[in-house]
Amino acid sequence: MGEKMMIKNAERMNLVHSDIRGPLYQEALRMIGSGTEVLKLNTGNPAAFGFILPDSVRGALLDGIDRAAAYCDSRGMPDARRAILEYHRSKGLAHPVMEDIFIGNGVSEMAQMAVLASMNPGDEMLVPCPNYSLWSNALHLAGAKPVYYRCVEEKRWMPDTEDIRGRITDRTRAILIINPNNPTGVLYDKDVLEEILQIARENNLMVFSDEIYDRLVMDGKTHISCAALAPDLPVLTFNGLSKSHIICGFRCGWMVLSAPGHELDEIRDALERLSSMRLCGNTLTQLVIPAALKDSASTQAMLVPGGRLYEQRKAVIETIGKNDGISVVPNDAAFYVFPKYDKERFHITDDKEFGMGVLKEKHILIVPGSGFGFPGNDHFRIVMLPEAEELAKAVQDIADYLHALE
Repeated sequence: MGEKMMIKNAERMNLVHSDIRGPLYQEALRMIGSGTEVLKLNTGNPAAFGFILPDSVRGALLDGIDRAAAYCDSRGMPDARRAILEYHRSKGLAHPVMEDIFIGNGVSEMAQMAVLASMNPGDEMLVPCPNYSLWSNALHLAGAKPVYYRCVEEKRWMPDTEDIRGRITDRTRAILIINPNNPTGVLYDKDVLEEILQIARENNLMVFSDEIYDRLVMDGKTHISCAALAPDLPVLTFNGLSKSHIICGFRCGWMVLSAPGHELDEIRDALERLSSMRLCGNTLTQLVIPAALKDSASTQAMLVPGGRLYEQRKAVIETIGKNDGISVVPNDAAFYVFPKYDKERFHITDDKEFGMGVLKEKHILIVPGSGFGFPGNDHFRIVMLPEAEELAKAVQDIADYLHALE
């Protein structure tokens, strides 16, 4: 017999990565398999930390389960899409109708479908840095190119609009806004959003607005939808229930098309064809959407003093504040922060090695800043989901690891 052939992966996969579940995650799984307990602060998965899905969701699922046995409309169940439409209209979106609502298996699937439907090979999308790798991966798979614009830590991680302007080329087709942001957890100021939308307006760009954390905003602040701020622009809005209603495993996401005229007609047609290829999204998921979108109380309870997310954020911020050489911009929303450490003081030249050291020495799994496309080897993301006391200890353990490197 001849020598066995090594089968190579498709070239489109060469730039695809996910450090959230990458080499550090694989090493954590090996450690867990050998009997070591590891605190996994790598992914936003509330149910894994004792958060319970609301009764409204549980009841809707159990009461309607027989309706989920058959395929539904490839865009989604009508009552679920109607609830989504009403939700986004309540946020000021004037243009969408039922045909503009697409439900899928998480925002992850919706993002990939939207990019495939709208971006040609070689096209460019402006993407925030740091950013959640879903979007850059979707662009790579489509043969398109993510072009990263800077978000400024000293200005509460607000996007640098002059940097955005300087990165536009004749191949730029769209701009991505992630608000509230992942990995920084900040809520963008209205004037910053308006300036970004004006750039899109001046350059005839589509806007992709990832708003999955819009219901997880603290401190009395209010999220403003991009499509409401710019009714004259073609905007694709992405949202879902995974985080706000503790059902990550349900894979519940959707997208809403908004445009003043017929600008998105071809994109809508392409999305209908892509939706039909996979027949429909998970129907069990769709059963709970109307009830969940009527139930804001269960989400709000987590965000006020005494609520878990509020108290867990407090524990993280206060613990970091007690340690020299580490700083953080407090988050406004979601359950992430993106701390910075003094890499010269702690002699760190590779943030992945830092992450591996924390995993091996402290048994805590984090994601280095480079996993979000952020250069500098001096940041990491913390998922703030364990109970406050456990979380404060974990943050202190990370700080102790850093101080031991001095």
